[in-house]
Amino acid sequence: MKEKLIKMLEERKEEMIQIRRYLHENPELSFQEENTSKYIEEFYKGKDVEVHTNVGGGHGLIVTITGGKPGKTIGLRADFDALPIVEETDVPFKSKNPGVMHACGHDGHTAYLMVLADCLIQLKDEIPGKIKIIHQPAEEVPPGGAIGMIQSGLLDDLDNIFGIHLLPLGPAGVVGYNSGYVFPGRAYFKLKVQGVGGHGSSPHLANDAIVAGAHFVTAVQTVVSRRLNPFDMGVITIGSFDGKGTFNVIKDSVELEGDVRAMTDESRELIEQEIRRIAKGIEQEFNVTCELTYTPDYPALYNNPELTEQVAGFLQKAKDQDITEVKEFPKMSPSEDFAHYAKKFPACYFYICCTPKGVEKPYFNHHPKFDIDEDALLVAAKAVGQVVCGYYNMD
Repeated sequence: MKEKLIKMLEERKEEMIQIRRYLHENPELSFQEENTSKYIEEFYKGKDVEVHTNVGGGHGLIVTITGGKPGKTIGLRADFDALPIVEETDVPFKSKNPGVMHACGHDGHTAYLMVLADCLIQLKDEIPGKIKIIHQPAEEVPPGGAIGMIQSGLLDDLDNIFGIHLLPLGPAGVVGYNSGYVFPGRAYFKLKVQGVGGHGSSPHLANDAIVAGAHFVTAVQTVVSRRLNPFDMGVITIGSFDGKGTFNVIKDSVELEGDVRAMTDESRELIEQEIRRIAKGIEQEFNVTCELTYTPDYPALYNNPELTEQVAGFLQKAKDQDITEVKEFPKMSPSEDFAHYAKKFPACYFYICCTPKGVEKPYFNHHPKFDIDEDALLVAAKAVGQVVCGYYNMD
């Protein structure tokens, strides 16, 4: 089974590349991926599989491959939304949609999984179980597309779920993994501080919202330094402070927006409690009104240690010419809505390196010049294929 699958994937490498380039040329933003969804749906027409479209009330698709023998059910997930970025690459398949770009590699995720799924469909009689191919929209924008996919109920029978991400952290051929909490959870907050405006010459007759807001900015920095366990990761970023006015006028209100990251859900909850406490304290200290909007979105991503150890073992034993190195990666600071799946099912999310050939300092994901070595598409397909075969003991 494994030899057949790997050979089929090698023969269809160019097809993966062409699918990726088509998707790259035709990117669509989160929750707006109508044409991308139709393109994926068309790919599966006429194939011997069950296809659910518009999953979760959005543009998601779930393709169920029922094997020839009973066994466990696994999910393989790839996201397909793009970002609101003006592309600055020089590739001939540059985005045709102004201001929209596949700058995170989701085009590659979708391309490899479509071809891998088709190969698995052709070999399904040899599979002792069921495989659900999860084509997910809207990873980039909270609350994310994963929630709708899960709430559809179509994944309730999963025993395990797997996903990958293309990252320019090494040449194509390098595969990375880690276990436990690997990506932080995140949250968004907005604070409106309402004071009393006045003339700059008479501060005693006003109640300066800028001063109160500035105190909040300073105070929240103590949450990570003085409230969080030093061994836990946490970040609070104030990304916007809207206090523009006139030099001799005391502002009556300001608005701040911020981003929170934490490596565990417990740390994220602690940070939220402290931010709320500080906002209440600002009200008392400066006699202002604080209107706080706090929205937790993606949880921390937890890789099941036992499952991740199995995945690493499958890949290290692969002896595949295209998988040149398998190694443990450090924890990383981005967030991922795959974390929602990992809260419900034992999961493993691992990394496929894709630094373009000849590039020493690649542009990272979400950069307008982000690009990949397309050899990484075959590596992704083979790596996930090796995991599937190892999981079902189909060596």
